[in-house]
Amino acid sequence: MTQRTAPPRPVLIVDDERLARRDLRDLLETQHASAVRIAGEAATVQDAATLARTSGADLVFLDIHLAGESGFDLLPLLEPDVEVVFVTAFDQHAVRAFEVNALDYLTKPVSPDRLAMTIARLRAGGRSTAASGASSDSAGPLAYDDRLFLRIDDRMAFLAVRDVVAIVADGDNATLWLANGRVVRVRKSLRSWEERLPAKQFVRIHRSALVNLTAVERVEEWSHFTYRIYVRGYREPLEMSRRYGARVREQLG
Repeated sequence: MTQRTAPPRPVLIVDDERLARRDLRDLLETQHASAVRIAGEAATVQDAATLARTSGADLVFLDIHLAGESGFDLLPLLEPDVEVVFVTAFDQHAVRAFEVNALDYLTKPVSPDRLAMTIARLRAGGRSTAASGASSDSAGPLAYDDRLFLRIDDRMAFLAVRDVVAIVADGDNATLWLANGRVVRVRKSLRSWEERLPAKQFVRIHRSALVNLTAVERVEEWSHFTYRIYVRGYREPLEMSRRYGARVREQLG
């Protein structure tokens, strides 16, 4: 029986530099036409968002730095099943700081050999260990000024680490209290968050909760064994056990 070959996947190239778009297009068309076909090109976030809706593309080669814009601004405008390959001048250490649901990332100028690895990963249905959210638990610590790209309420959303004021365990997942007053559930364990968030700002106050110390407004003794911590923007306090109280009070000064 003859095995049926999957048709080429429609892709978008998003880059504000015309020559960069041309070079990537040439590589894809001359070396990987059996895997992908170019469905369109865009230089701005809005044009890319429109093309993503109308072209049927399910993969985007996305430059991080666009003229006056950030490629990350496109991510919330894409459907959840659209995959992204970042094209960036950042080195691996800088890109690793972003937790994104990305297939891969490429550094400029794009190497034909490295692009071939991306296409092979695309065919295999895998993701880069440096860019994959699935492997993010071992990707290294985050900085307070880093940004995350997470699935929130069945959509991908862009979130600054500093905007997380508290994290509460929710089984194998976690509930995030955000600076804007929202409370959202994320598929990531409390332990995973604790391992990656900066320890200077985020501390455990209970076996089931972490708090951003910069968001703490006051600490009140509640009983002989526990305290209540009030964080900015929330009336409901978090419980802190005496076990963690000494460390928290020390860091709060």
